[in-house]
Amino acid sequence: MFVTLYDPIMKPLELVMLTKVREKLLRPAYGKVLEIGSGTGLNFPYYPEAVVHVTALEPQRKLREKSLSRSLRSKTAIEVIEGEAEKLPFADNSFDTVVNTLVFCTIPDPEKALSEILRVAKPGATVLFYEHVRPPQKKLAVLFDKVTPAWKAVADGCHLNRDTEALIRRSGLKIIKKETAVKRLFVQLQAEVPS
Repeated sequence: MFVTLYDPIMKPLELVMLTKVREKLLRPAYGKVLEIGSGTGLNFPYYPEAVVHVTALEPQRKLREKSLSRSLRSKTAIEVIEGEAEKLPFADNSFDTVVNTLVFCTIPDPEKALSEILRVAKPGATVLFYEHVRPPQKKLAVLFDKVTPAWKAVADGCHLNRDTEALIRRSGLKIIKKETAVKRLFVQLQAEVPS
């Protein structure tokens, strides 16, 4: 059900805010890019000219199938492949940029995924995130805690209450730039892999 509803649910968000977010988030991307959890390929039109190739990793077959037509229309060379963030099928030091957009909420083992990003990204690589995070407001955080079990069941395992920013900070990535949106429910991070 989630796969069928993904694009229709995202369309109003794209119109209101996410198109601008994607354009801004992807500006620093360059070289060989790994996009984790590429979904239906909504980032594909926004990769800058500095990107030479994108490997788009998506575990769900139906989402990969939907993204193929977007990959073919892109000005950037994009290869869509099956895979999981916790077991990246790539050699060490393979990518100049790693992109994560609204995906860490659904990854079963986010710490392992971050460890894998550090492994496959080159020293000094750029790692970009746009994620919804656990609300800093106490009342809202309690509400998210209560809603999350039901939300996970209908939204492909999405943890509304996951503190993704804290996980990223503990991972060893160096955060270079941070912006927040919608009362700090969304965070955009530009990080760097230690050299």
